[in-house]
Amino acid sequence: MKWTRRDLLKAALALPAGSWLARYEALAAPLKNEVKITDIKAMQLRHNGGDCLIKIQTDAGLVGYGEAGCTGPMARARIQTMRRLLIGQDPLEIERHFHNMTSLTHTYIAHIPTISGIDIALWDLAGKIIGLPVSKLMGGPFRDKVRLYTDDQPKDFLDKAVVRDFAQKNKEHPYGWKIVKVMFHHALIDAERRRPQGGRTLNTLRHSMLTSAEIKRIGQGFASLREAFGEEMDIVVHCLNEYDLPSAVGIAQATAPMRPLWFEDPLPAPYSESWLALKRQSPVKILTGEKLEMPKQFLPFLQNEALDIIQPDLAYAGGITGCRKIADLAALYQVPMNLHNYGTLVLAMASVHFAASVFDFFALECFFGRPKMEDQMVEPMAASKLPAIADSHIEVPTTPGLSFELNEDALRADLSPGETWWG
Repeated sequence: MKWTRRDLLKAALALPAGSWLARYEALAAPLKNEVKITDIKAMQLRHNGGDCLIKIQTDAGLVGYGEAGCTGPMARARIQTMRRLLIGQDPLEIERHFHNMTSLTHTYIAHIPTISGIDIALWDLAGKIIGLPVSKLMGGPFRDKVRLYTDDQPKDFLDKAVVRDFAQKNKEHPYGWKIVKVMFHHALIDAERRRPQGGRTLNTLRHSMLTSAEIKRIGQGFASLREAFGEEMDIVVHCLNEYDLPSAVGIAQATAPMRPLWFEDPLPAPYSESWLALKRQSPVKILTGEKLEMPKQFLPFLQNEALDIIQPDLAYAGGITGCRKIADLAALYQVPMNLHNYGTLVLAMASVHFAASVFDFFALECFFGRPKMEDQMVEPMAASKLPAIADSHIEVPTTPGLSFELNEDALRADLSPGETWWG
């Protein structure tokens, strides 16, 4: 029997979703060695959340886009060490490229944020070459819509009128938010003078033990939030990996009566037994992961049952390939997954495709619907129509690759000072 490319694609799509890598290899097989990588570039925008964009060019005229969790100059410096591994190579050999890049030790040890951006761009290219969306290449989609959550905070947690207006704004948002992540530092800031109470600096509030009065204020602030939101919306307690164990336990206990959905990143990012101690004492679900890299940094959290939900970031943790390995590891421990996403349209769309391909996926952080955000560009970067968002869910796109076209005029207008176009 003579097999056509169509026959191979049909057979590959019939493979079980759990064997995602074998499924991808079967889909890619008919097109291997038809396209070669010719260049890798990085570019920094002003509103990029500290990340940068990655572009991989090919001799077929196809281009793949990714987002790296580092600045443009940093990514360009690291790309120089990886050119010998990638230029002239087949972009469809993603697993081999991932292994070669992540096992680098000389002259510099592998820089996972840069590799993450390159990996995302390779998956975008693979989808365009094969003619399928990335979610399907990854063994999905398990769902046709992905749950989203937003993050925001009122300017004064203790002013009930301010909190009511804040809650109403989120309730009435056209995207129908159902989960709002709230960073509570404003509960500790004097609303009149816009600085912490008691002569403390914001830095000492974040990096030394909180007092009983400060923890009480946090509890009061979240009580106001719960009252304003009612029972139909979920609240997330948001930290930045800055507290010590006693403060983290105190915050968890103070906010527990408001039934937050989870307590995010309260302790310094690397694993320590303090995470396990917090998990044992916290009446609220514990989540972390946005600054962790690769499966090996998530493993001790899972082995020691130190969290309830993992939340890597594709731009930091190893791209789509690395995060899929993390998801498979978490599945062994029956731990669900979220995705952190503090980036542009590129990272957002990569995250949507990834989220659709993971069975036990709960929610994706997003900055859709916030056109005035000063930290990242999402909707303004799109030259093509974006998937519909309603009831706090985004439709999973079905067009090849990561399913977007970039608005080059918007990118040129937002170049970071000193950057040249795809310098």
